[in-house]
Amino acid sequence: MIAILRRKLPLAGRAGLPLWLILLMVSSPGPADDTAPGRTLAQQAVQEYEAWITADHADMEILQQEFTSGPEVTQACLSCHTLAAKQFHKTIHWTWLDPNADPSERIGKAGITLNNFCISIISNWPRCTSCHAGYGWKDASFDFSDETKVDCLVCHEQTSTYKKFPTGAGHPVSKPTVFKGNGKTFNPPDWNLVAQSVARPTRQNCGNCHFRGGGGDAVKHGDLDSSLEHPDMVLDVHMGEDGKNFDCIRCHSTTAHKVAGRAYSTPAAPDRRSLLEDDELPRIMCESCHSATPHVSGSKANDHTDKVACQSCHIPTFARVIPTKMNWDWSTAGRKKEGKGVIEKGPTGKPSYHFKKGDFVWEKSVVPEYYWYNGAMQTLTAEDTIDPTRVVAINMPQGSKAEPNARIYPFKVHRGRQGYDVVNKTLLIPHLVGKKGTAAYWGSWDWNRAFTSGMEQAGLPFSGEFDWVETKYHYPTTHMVAPKENVVGCSECHSPEGRLADLSGFYMPGRDSYRLVDIIGLLMVIGSLLAVIVHGLGRLFSRNGQGG
Repeated sequence: MIAILRRKLPLAGRAGLPLWLILLMVSSPGPADDTAPGRTLAQQAVQEYEAWITADHADMEILQQEFTSGPEVTQACLSCHTLAAKQFHKTIHWTWLDPNADPSERIGKAGITLNNFCISIISNWPRCTSCHAGYGWKDASFDFSDETKVDCLVCHEQTSTYKKFPTGAGHPVSKPTVFKGNGKTFNPPDWNLVAQSVARPTRQNCGNCHFRGGGGDAVKHGDLDSSLEHPDMVLDVHMGEDGKNFDCIRCHSTTAHKVAGRAYSTPAAPDRRSLLEDDELPRIMCESCHSATPHVSGSKANDHTDKVACQSCHIPTFARVIPTKMNWDWSTAGRKKEGKGVIEKGPTGKPSYHFKKGDFVWEKSVVPEYYWYNGAMQTLTAEDTIDPTRVVAINMPQGSKAEPNARIYPFKVHRGRQGYDVVNKTLLIPHLVGKKGTAAYWGSWDWNRAFTSGMEQAGLPFSGEFDWVETKYHYPTTHMVAPKENVVGCSECHSPEGRLADLSGFYMPGRDSYRLVDIIGLLMVIGSLLAVIVHGLGRLFSRNGQGG
């Protein structure tokens, strides 16, 4: 019997699971099926959805005038949408700062927080702000109060021809221009055409920045890349074009231009009620549509939802189509051969080395790492003291088993090597983007000059002595939700070498071995089997006695 069970559960057998746990797993109901309450509730929550409109912008007289720039289009938009810019100015998409943090802390990508891919936007504005929904953020003097600097088109135009120039501080080009970074020619937009096309944001609008964050496709997030522009249900059951074909705003609901879902120091969405309980909740949590008990009645999986995030089981791997960057070593940048910068491709077809940026490691179909997570992140800044003898966590998921809103959650962990101040024990902001002869690293190839310039523009001290330190950065993984047939199997976690092997502080059957618990469980199973045998024998002898 044990041999049969181990053939049915080969991973469990190899992991050495106790007999009583194997029997329990075999007898427990499997994954959700078409009759699962969570599936039914979700179907009710999203049925008959139609993004209706009340105006055709192509017919509006004010959009027939000849435009020559983005701010001119924005001014025309504001003649009708009089509150739009004021609303947008209060959002994270505009400020790039944590709205719940003390302003003096400067938490956010526009502040002195860092990452370990592009490090910081400070001193590198024209390149980084090509993904800002605004025009002209080229230095620290940018006027955040100017309503005409809001870029309405980047989120709303529907021609797919509107492109910002990579180093244009948010502006498209005014004439055909070649970007030396990739040799691609950028053309000026047909301003009237794009202005008259505006509608609700689509997946393409969001993806123009979010699929290509960090300087390229799949660099930053492992679960957000261009494969989601036209996915099938195998890649993402919600966004698949052969299924529900959700756009981003179907889940990331918006109020007064504030888009739900961004997590800084406070949880993105702490309320776990379903939309059927309260249809005015932001539609961002899995429970919003699927409820807190989404699986078939009696399923063991329903017992996990209070401690395990849905994503932990339903996103078995990320970067399933396009490799994502998992490691970035800045310390090796600058290598040249015969006066020309060296560029090397790795086994995935992506660059494994670039003279401007150093060494890279790209991976595909990556198994996430898991942490307790309550929706908030603790963020390091360039003012915080670090311990360079250890790997520095630039940001860290917050939460513990004791917190009712915390769940075991999957993350992409991007590792890197970047500069730090040897004397002050702080991470350094490098000035990277700049012309030849400037203090920028790509202009001078001098790290000391680059760090001096970057820290000076951030208003922070630099001792003049630097070295390199290992770092890690955590990205919550919540996209690329796989079909129910491809979810994480029980034995992938309930085993000594499983996915949760490094998550401590609690007892997990199959992973942790407590002799007393194992003995009790085994005795329970043996007792149950003996009871069945005794009962069966009793019925057999009773029948034979009656027949005699």
